[in-house]
Amino acid sequence: MAFMARPRTTMKNSIITINPSFSFFHFLPPSPLTSLLFSPKKASRNLNQCPNYSTTLLLFSLSLLFSFTFLLGIFLLGFLRSYQTSPLPCSVSSPQFFATSLSSVSDDDGSPRLSYSAMVPLPSHGLTGNLSDAEREFWKQPEGEGYRPCLEFTIGYRKASAGISKEKRRFLMVVASGGLNQQRNQIVDAVVIARVLEAALVVPILQVNLIWGDESEFSDIFDVEHFKKTLQADVRVVSTIPSTHLMSRQSIQSKIPRDITPQWIHSRFFNQLNQDGLLVLKGLDSKLTKNLPPDLQKLKCKVAFHALRFAAPIRELGNQLAKRMWIEGPYIALHLRLEKDVWVRTGCLTGLGPEYDDVITKVRESQPELLTGSLNMSHSQRKLAGLCPLNAFEMARLLKALGAPRTTRIYNAGGEPFGGGKALQPLVAEFPNLVTKEMLARGGELSPFVNKSSALAAIDYVVSLSSDVFVPSHGGNMGRALQGHRAYVGHRKFIKPNKRAMLPFFEDTAISEVDFGGVVRELHRKSQGQPEPRNYRRDRDVIAYPVPECMCQKPQTRIF
Repeated sequence: MAFMARPRTTMKNSIITINPSFSFFHFLPPSPLTSLLFSPKKASRNLNQCPNYSTTLLLFSLSLLFSFTFLLGIFLLGFLRSYQTSPLPCSVSSPQFFATSLSSVSDDDGSPRLSYSAMVPLPSHGLTGNLSDAEREFWKQPEGEGYRPCLEFTIGYRKASAGISKEKRRFLMVVASGGLNQQRNQIVDAVVIARVLEAALVVPILQVNLIWGDESEFSDIFDVEHFKKTLQADVRVVSTIPSTHLMSRQSIQSKIPRDITPQWIHSRFFNQLNQDGLLVLKGLDSKLTKNLPPDLQKLKCKVAFHALRFAAPIRELGNQLAKRMWIEGPYIALHLRLEKDVWVRTGCLTGLGPEYDDVITKVRESQPELLTGSLNMSHSQRKLAGLCPLNAFEMARLLKALGAPRTTRIYNAGGEPFGGGKALQPLVAEFPNLVTKEMLARGGELSPFVNKSSALAAIDYVVSLSSDVFVPSHGGNMGRALQGHRAYVGHRKFIKPNKRAMLPFFEDTAISEVDFGGVVRELHRKSQGQPEPRNYRRDRDVIAYPVPECMCQKPQTRIF
């Protein structure tokens, strides 16, 4: 069967990215002045032996005028660059955090400099005002311990890149399924697999989401040209298959075992791909091993934190909503997992009463394949094992115990909760300033994204990235992605609820609120975004734990 690739439309980026390596002199129009000052072919035969003081004075004046213009231009360019690419957080000890950390990554090939290609948050707010000790502790950002991004690939990797980045015979096509962050994980793995197979990667196909009915294509969610340019030194990325491969023999692989290694991938697919010219992979979700060689771990970080930049309309609206939150002061982003499908999959009770739990139970019984984890565990056993999402009441108690002020603004990054307003009522009662993107958006700003669940999730991601504190109510792809992303851009506070340890205290009616708060704060003191090396547990994903493969402790240096 011949595989016909759909032509895709590429969404142009409306934001100009200014490459810091681009010379200011390129902006100067051709003129006698620029020719005089910069032409390498200045004639010297007609120069007078005696000095001409009027000419010298004129040249001196012109030099002063040019110097002033040059410095003004540099200032304006720096202002535009910082405005258009979002500055780094003020909490980072140096404003050159990214530039100094990634300056070793070459961009001579025309690819965007990595220090300006990552999505970075708005600055974190300083600790001001009359705060209690608990509130001050809550808003305080974690120590970064000197860890900064460092994607320094080995000489062997860079030598191999010369051929791989120009590959025109072998092509890999990947069909990514699931929600936004599930698709992102598969796209990251697709780039790594293309690199292992020394193949060109066709822009991934996003499979229609069966739960949400989202038919978005790659270019609707991500900046395609940025994706290609950022990775052009690692893997060749193309939009379509060449006509010479359209009628070629194809191999579509959907039954892929878990924890596959680069060696397995190469031995299983390379010769076949060499013969057929095209390999199509489906069902790639979480199949690639988490324990990759250092260069491939760095490549995963490069894809996740740099290449997979959201499309311009998503970035612009997400940043606009983030600014509306940020301007009011520090804010919390919660990823509340209260959707109907979450309750079905986890096998947990909603906390909303028998009427709602019966609905979930019937769906689960009719579709038992949706249930994840051990089938023989009761509801209470699952909860005590930390396998259930925190409901709104439990999240409210957690935030109060951690010291979150009652008046703080909270952004709800979750989907529509099962039970509607009733599901959120216990949280709103304690923290009335709970808002969503629908409440923040103005006059039709969300209209282009109606029924586009991936785009709406991407907007939530952008707003959550700029929050001073991020708290997920349950594990999941978005929580892990933001955990690593917030670490990568300056160790922004990320509180991962220790459900297994704290839930017994939720059930203890004898404990006072003061004692409960002390217990909860102590349980989470060492899990608030401090660098946590991935190699403490080898099965961890580098996207969630970028230390030490993608971040290293470097001495602080300054550019200016």
